[in-house]
Amino acid sequence: MTDTASAFEGPLPRPIVVGVNHHSSTMMMRDRIFVEEQNLTVLLSKMEDDGIDQAVLLATCDRVEVIGITIDPSAFEAAVIQALAEEGECSVDELKEQTYTLTDAKAVAHFFSVTASLDSLMVGDPQVLDQVKRAHRLARNAGFVKAQLETLMQAAYSAAKRVRTETKIGEGPVGMAASAVQIARDVFGELSRCNALLIGTGDMGELIAQDLLKAGLCKLTIIHQREDRAMGLARELDAIAGDFEDLDRLLCESDIVLSALGSRNFRLQKSSVVAALKKRRFKPLFIVDAGVPRDLEPDVEEVDEAFVYGLGDLEQVALKGRAGRELELSQAQKIIEHEVSHFVKNRAERATVPALTKLRMHFEHERAQALVDGAGDAEKSTRLLIGRLLRGPSEAMRKIAGQDEVAWAKLEYALEKLFDLKNNEDKP
Repeated sequence: MTDTASAFEGPLPRPIVVGVNHHSSTMMMRDRIFVEEQNLTVLLSKMEDDGIDQAVLLATCDRVEVIGITIDPSAFEAAVIQALAEEGECSVDELKEQTYTLTDAKAVAHFFSVTASLDSLMVGDPQVLDQVKRAHRLARNAGFVKAQLETLMQAAYSAAKRVRTETKIGEGPVGMAASAVQIARDVFGELSRCNALLIGTGDMGELIAQDLLKAGLCKLTIIHQREDRAMGLARELDAIAGDFEDLDRLLCESDIVLSALGSRNFRLQKSSVVAALKKRRFKPLFIVDAGVPRDLEPDVEEVDEAFVYGLGDLEQVALKGRAGRELELSQAQKIIEHEVSHFVKNRAERATVPALTKLRMHFEHERAQALVDGAGDAEKSTRLLIGRLLRGPSEAMRKIAGQDEVAWAKLEYALEKLFDLKNNEDKP
C-alpha cells in the first residue's frame, strides 16, 4: 500500500476540504452560511479573487464545504472561511471555531465518504450523490474544475458506485421512505385524496415527500423559517411554498406532516397538534419526525388520532427481517479505504511522469550526440554515452556523500532500487 502521507509531499497541487458539517457545527451556523444553489458559483467567484481557481462548493442541510485543489492550503482555508463568514454575516473567528480543514489523503477519504453518503446524518441517503454532482456541474460550467479536481471528482463517483453496488447501505433511507408511504396508505387508503405538509428541507423529509408524490399525493406544501429555502425546494418538487407563520392553519389542512427542520429552536407542540385534530373533526394525522435533532415534543406521541413515527421507527420497519446496518457500514468503509489508497497510488504514479519525460529527453539528447561523436563506431559511441550519462550524477553523488551521510544513505538505497544494483553484482 502506498504511504498516504509521503505521497502528498512536495510542491504538487494538493486536495483540500474546508467547511462545517453536522459533526463540527450547530444547525444555526449551517443555516446562516447555507448557500442557495443559484448562488454557489457567485460565492466561488468571490473566492477566486483570493486565488482559489479549483473548487466545488457543496451546500446541504448536513454541511457547507468547499472541495478543492491548492498548492497553498493556508491561503485556501483563509479564503473559504472569509467568504462563508461574509455570506453568513458572522465573524471569521466565530465561524472558524466550527470549521474543519482537511488536506491530502484525509481530504480524499472525507470527500469519498461524503459522496458515498457515509458521512450524512442519514447514512446511505441516495440524494447526496445527486447533490454532489449538481455542485460539481455548476462549478465546472463556471470554470472552477480543472484536470486535477476533475480526477478527484470522478474517483469519488467511482467509490460511491462501488459502495452502492457492493453493499446494501443505500437500502436504508429508500426503505424508510417506502415504509412511510406504506404507513400513510394504511392510515388513509388512496393518497390522491391526501394533502401533505413538509416543515423544513431536510434530506429525509424531502425523500419521503418525493415518494409520496410518486405514490399519487394530491398536494404538497413546503414551509421553512427561511422563505427562500421553501421556495427553492417547492420549485424542484413542483409543490407549493407556504408561509411558516401559517403553521397552525396548514396543520389543520394536512393529512400527512413531515417535519424535517432539525432546528433546536423549533418544536412542534402537542397543543398545536391537538388543536389541529379538533378542527379536523379528529380525522387522523400521520406525522413523521424526520428532524435531526428531533422536531416534535415527546408528548405529541400521546395524542390520540396522531400516528407519530420517528426516523428510528421507520428504520426498524425498513430493516425488519434484514441483516444489521453495521455490517454494511463496515464493508462500505473498507471500500472507501481501498479506493483512497488506489487514488493516492495513481496520483503518486502520475507525479513521476514529468520527471520521467525530462529524463528520457536528456537520454535521447546524449544518445544522439554520442552517435555523432562516435562517427559510426558503435563501441566508442556507447562508451561515450555511458560516460556522459554518468558524469553529472557522479559529481552530484560525491558532493552529497561528502556533505550529508544520511542523505547519501537514502540516495544509495534509491539507486539500488532504481537500477536493481544488488542483483547486478554477480554479472560480468
